[in-house]
Amino acid sequence: MTDFLLIRHGETAWNRELRFQGQLDVPLNEMGLEQAQRLKTRMVQALAEWQAQGRVPTRLISSDLLRAQQTAQPVAEVLGHTCILNAGLREQCYGVFEGMRSPDIQAQHPEAWQRWLAFDADEAVEGAETTRAFHDRVIATLQDLAQQYAGEHVVVVTHGGVLDMVWRHAQALSLSGPRVCDIPNAGLNQVAWRDGGLHIQLWADAAHLADLPDQPVYSQQRLLEVREQLAAQTHVNGVA
Repeated sequence: MTDFLLIRHGETAWNRELRFQGQLDVPLNEMGLEQAQRLKTRMVQALAEWQAQGRVPTRLISSDLLRAQQTAQPVAEVLGHTCILNAGLREQCYGVFEGMRSPDIQAQHPEAWQRWLAFDADEAVEGAETTRAFHDRVIATLQDLAQQYAGEHVVVVTHGGVLDMVWRHAQALSLSGPRVCDIPNAGLNQVAWRDGGLHIQLWADAAHLADLPDQPVYSQQRLLEVREQLAAQTHVNGVA
């Protein structure tokens, strides 16, 4: 068995603006840097408990994108490990949507936006990864890490989309459809790779961020509901 402590990167300006970041290299904003420092404090507090349990992290691995590296650096200072970069832990590539907010996409790429709102795991806009290809990349990366560091306790700093794939895989959920789990910036998620699969032990722990302002939330479910409401209204008006 290999234990993973999976951490989403801290907040960026584009998170706050609800822009698609994807694989563009966006740095942490002021809040994200504060979240990373809170994470460092949480790691210091947890280290004594881990030592008593014999679960001291042996590796620190991060997505190679800047926002993940900046989040991982304070953790590295606590654990005393050099951060290993792994491109397999990058966020999903969103192609032409990257750097854009949903109103901009609706105005400039209306047909692509409607296709994206179908949340079909095998469809992708121009230049993007399909959700299925993204999922396969994420799970293959974690499997490789689990095999390489078998029996160890590994800290991984990554992205919201990666964690969504972990949640779906562990819960045997469809890859189609909007995200259904909470994934806070700088939140902690404990999973184990055991018997060839992922098993969730702790999810979306953000106690160390409790007194900070509310995080921006891009609700895929809400977008889908709005689309369905508009479609129903159009149908009623058409019948009338």
